[in-house]
Order: sequence, then C-alpha cells, then structure tokens
Amino acid sequence: MLIFGSPLIEDDEIQEVVATMRAGWLGTGPKVAAFEKQFCDYVGGGQAVGVNSCTAALHLALVGCGVGPGDEVITTPMTFCATVNAIVHAGATPVLADVDPRTMNIDPRRIEERITSRTRVVLPVHFAGRACDMTTITGLAQKHGLRLVEDCAHSIETTHRGRHVGTFGDYGCYSFYVTKNIITGEGGMVVCSQEKSDRIRILSLHGMDRDAWKRFGGQGYRHYQVVECGFKYNMMDLQAAIGIHQLRRIDQCWQRRRDIWARYQREFADLAIELPAEPDQDSRHAYHLYTILIDGDAAGIDRDRFLEAMTADGIGVGVHYVSLPEHEWYQQRFGWVPTDYPHALRIGRQTVSLPISAKLTDEDVDDVVRGVRKHIAQRSR
Repeated sequence: MLIFGSPLIEDDEIQEVVATMRAGWLGTGPKVAAFEKQFCDYVGGGQAVGVNSCTAALHLALVGCGVGPGDEVITTPMTFCATVNAIVHAGATPVLADVDPRTMNIDPRRIEERITSRTRVVLPVHFAGRACDMTTITGLAQKHGLRLVEDCAHSIETTHRGRHVGTFGDYGCYSFYVTKNIITGEGGMVVCSQEKSDRIRILSLHGMDRDAWKRFGGQGYRHYQVVECGFKYNMMDLQAAIGIHQLRRIDQCWQRRRDIWARYQREFADLAIELPAEPDQDSRHAYHLYTILIDGDAAGIDRDRFLEAMTADGIGVGVHYVSLPEHEWYQQRFGWVPTDYPHALRIGRQTVSLPISAKLTDEDVDDVVRGVRKHIAQRSR
C-alpha cells in the first residue's frame, strides 16, 4: 500500500531523537528553543513559540486576540475542522465566507460581505500551500480595525509577494503533523511579535509566569506564579529533535514535491478532471496538497467510486475537505446550510488529494499516474 502523506524521515532525525533520550531531557528544553529560533529565521519575522499542535496554536492566537462570547471570527468553509473548533473553544462564533473556485482560498470579497459590528478577527487558511490574497485581506483588516490570524498548516514554505505567510497578521499558526511538509509527529508553532509571544508562551504552559520557563534553560529551579488560567500546549524536545533536521532539508523536500506536482499537471492534462490552478507568479506555492476535482458525468466515475478504486489498487488518497457546513454538528450548532457556500460545497464533493510526499520515488509516482489514468476518462475531442 502506498500510504498517503507518508513522511520522509532520515537517519539524522533518528540519531537526534536517540541523543535526546540518552540525555534524559524529553520535555520542553534546549532543543525546543533551538527549533523555535531556526524556524523564526526561516520565515523571517517575529518570535516563535513551539506548541503541541496547530490546533493549539490557533486557540492560543485567538485567546491572544482577546476574542470571547459575542465576538465573531470570519474563516473559510474549506478547511479542517480544527480551524473552526479553535474559534468555538475560544468562546467566539465562527462565520464562514465562501472560497474562490480557482484558488480554493477564502474570497476577500466574501469576507467583506460577512463583516459585522461583532467581527473581531479574520482567519484565512492558505489552502493546499497556496497563499491567500494577503494584500487585500490585510487591507480589509486594517480598514475595519480587525485582528488577523493566519492558518498556515499547509504552507510553511509559502510566500506572498516575497514575504512568508504567517508574518502578515497578528499571529501565524503552523502544523508539524505527520503528513505535513515538516513533521515532528505532532506539533505546531505560533509566530508573532516579541510582546505577543511572551503571553503565548505563558498561556501554553498552564499560565505560569516566565520564571517557570527558566527551569527549561538549565538555570535550575525557580519559584513561579500562575498569572493566567493557561493550557498544557507546550512542545517537547523529542518533537523538536525531529523538526530541527526536517527544517534543514525543507528546500530539498519542497523541490521534490514541486517536481511531482509539475509531473501530475503534465500527465493529467488530457483527462476529464479539473486540475489545480498553476501557482500565482507573485507567490511561492508550498505544494502541500495536489487536489483534483472529479465531476462524475465528465470523468466516467464519481469521486467516491474513484477513492475506492484507487485504494483497491494500493494507492492511498485523501479528501481535503468535505466543506464544514456539511457536518452535522455545525449544522445543529450554527444553522449552517451547505448550499449557502456553493463553491466550497462543489469542491468538497469532488475533491481528491493525490500522494505528493517528498518520500515518493519515481516508481511510486508512476503508480499514481497509472492509477489515475486507469480510472478517469479522457477529455472529449
């Protein structure tokens, strides 16, 4: 079975984890600090705080924005449930704005339509590794006095007009989950200003003040005060040990995914499916997902039958994502109607993500290409 999203793990990571275990410092410590510094240097801005997931990063960012009951946060219906769940857990109400059908990113025109007197934050998601239109979104946030939190779970390498996403807003939130472009097994990062990072760091460890963190720097025990009701969201050195070496190879792995992405574009150009739009010239695509859209009438097979056929052929595939308004809990809680977000609805019912991990060999990519061409009809001439 060709596993979808299987990570590329090399001996450097394994040896670093072994050394960490032998040192006995498994929790938050010097390797987390080193990983934070290196990640900050990579994205080129602010301070970084390592946490245990991107979900935790989003939650902390929203708490940092001061949102609560009665506040609204605008985001996209084409994202993983964690984006909206973080809004709910922060006490605010999620408000959806439909996506652009070409980019699959949140449409800035729809954002402005959804702004009310209760809106406090805009939360764009850089879907599949493609940058949102941050020039327009940043302008909207400034115009309406709103905070900006970026969900960069798919987009560590992504830039918009030469600037890394995650550095446009108040907070940038990243994921190192096992299927992401950099992995730590589980893990995430918050990037923000120095002033904001001080509070995020405190919130991520039970709300204990900075003296508590001195224990992790080898300075010995320090008395501390609990200054807020925080969370248990800190990253471990065991995770950072993996991430340090993943980050060192980030460009090499990005180039491999770019090559696979380009080959898929060539190989599938004559098939009766909708391919992802080419990367925008003023941005860098992270190539995190390669998503095709399958219209059953045109392709000769519907999306779900295609998923089953590829799995039967031993090729792992994914769905990113069924649009959020189609999930029962959100319908009951917020009264969302899927047809109110027609672009996200269509994408969610037709989308398939094909394997694009840097771990894939040329032979693996051959298998994916053969599998897709086996099941999808060619375009009518």
